[in-house]
Amino acid sequence: MTEMAKRYIRIVDAMNYRIGRVMMYGIFVMMAILLWSSVSKTFFVPSLWTLEVAQFAMVAYYMLGGPYSIQMGSNVRMDLLYGDWSPHRKAQVDAMTVLFLIVYLIFLLWGGWESLMYSFSYGGERSSSVWRPYLWPIKSIMVLGIFLMLLQAISEFFKDVLRIKGHDMGEKV
Repeated sequence: MTEMAKRYIRIVDAMNYRIGRVMMYGIFVMMAILLWSSVSKTFFVPSLWTLEVAQFAMVAYYMLGGPYSIQMGSNVRMDLLYGDWSPHRKAQVDAMTVLFLIVYLIFLLWGGWESLMYSFSYGGERSSSVWRPYLWPIKSIMVLGIFLMLLQAISEFFKDVLRIKGHDMGEKV
């Protein structure tokens, strides 16, 4: 069981690390979109698509970068007591609290999947804006991001259980 958990951790962490490193550059994509929006409004005819594309880029940035953030320990944590605890105690508390995250992500994934299927079955659900883009691409990215976040949360659970058992998984930040 231990080796299987370690293998799962290696695979999921490596995948989310690579995706996260690529998504770091998404901020530049958003900056370019918003820069074009400003330039087009100032010098040309305002673009209809820039606001929604910037929102879609932001969703992709956060949803696909979220698992990387969890992996790096960059997520927000209430540090009132946590900072003074030993790594073993942190792992015990994290192993319990990550279960709530996993349950939440399962429900979120289920709802996202239902929304994505609705988008396809509706005959190509579109935004209600003037530009009217299809919504299935961004919903697909959201479902993928939630799924990757669920995989990373399970990886973090396995890391915490292994820490509790005395395996050196590196101290959680």
